[in-house]
Amino acid sequence: MSTNIRKVSRFGSFHIAEARIRNMAKWSGIILFAAVVNPALYLVSIGIGVGSLVDANNGVNGVSYLTFLAPALLASAAIQGSSDEVIFPVMDGFKWNRTFFGMRSTPITARQISLGVFLAAMFRTVVSVVIYWIVLYFFGALESGTAWLAMPAALLAGAAMGAVMLALAAKIENENFFFTLVGRFVMIPMFLFSGTFYPLTQMPIFLQFFGWISPLWHATELGRYLTYDYPLSGLQLSIHICVLASMIVIGLFLSARIFHKRLEK
Repeated sequence: MSTNIRKVSRFGSFHIAEARIRNMAKWSGIILFAAVVNPALYLVSIGIGVGSLVDANNGVNGVSYLTFLAPALLASAAIQGSSDEVIFPVMDGFKWNRTFFGMRSTPITARQISLGVFLAAMFRTVVSVVIYWIVLYFFGALESGTAWLAMPAALLAGAAMGAVMLALAAKIENENFFFTLVGRFVMIPMFLFSGTFYPLTQMPIFLQFFGWISPLWHATELGRYLTYDYPLSGLQLSIHICVLASMIVIGLFLSARIFHKRLEK
C-alpha cells in the first residue's frame, strides 16, 4: 500500500492526465470528426475560394495563399483545442462536479492536478494539430520540405494559450459571463487581428497591438519562417519564442498557485 501511495505522489500529474484522456475517449468520435470536417470546410470556403482570387494576384509573400494561411490555421486550431480542454475541465473540477476536491483528498497535490489537466489538454491539441496538418497536406497547402515544422510552432501556441487559460479559468468562480467574454473579446479578436489572413503590417497601427500580444501571431510568424522563405531576423525569432515560452511558464506557475489556494481552503 505504501508503495502505491509513493507512486501516486510521484506521478500524480500523469494519473490526472490519464483520467482526463480516458474521459476524452468517450467523445473520441465527435472529437475526430470535428478535427477533420472543420478544417476541410474552412479550407474549401476560405483557403480555396478566397485563395484563388489572391493567387491570381501572385499570392502572398511569393507563395500561394493556402501556404501562407496554413501555419496560422494550425496555430489557431491548437489554441482553440487547448483552451477548450482546460476551461471546461477546470469549471467542472472546481464548481460543477467539484471533482478536484476529491482528487486533493488523495496524495495528489494541487500542483499535480493543474499540471495533469494541462498535459491532457496538450494531448488533445497534438491530435488535433496532426489531423489538421494531414488535411492541409491533402489540400496542397504544404509545399515545402519543412512544412512539418509548422506543427511544433502551432503546439507552442497551444501550450502558451492553454497555460494562460488554465490560470484564468481556475481563478473564475462565477462563469455566467466568462465564456461570452472569452469568445467575443479574446478568441475572435485574436483570430481576426493576428495576421491570420494577411500580414499584420497591412493593418492600422492601433490594431497591430492585438497581434503583438497574441500567441497566435507569434506562432504564425514562427510557422511561416519555418515552412517557407518568410523573412525574420534573429531578434524577431528570439522575441517570438521568448513570448510564447514566457506565457507557458507564467501560466503554469500562476495556475499551480491558484489551484493550491482554492483546494487548500
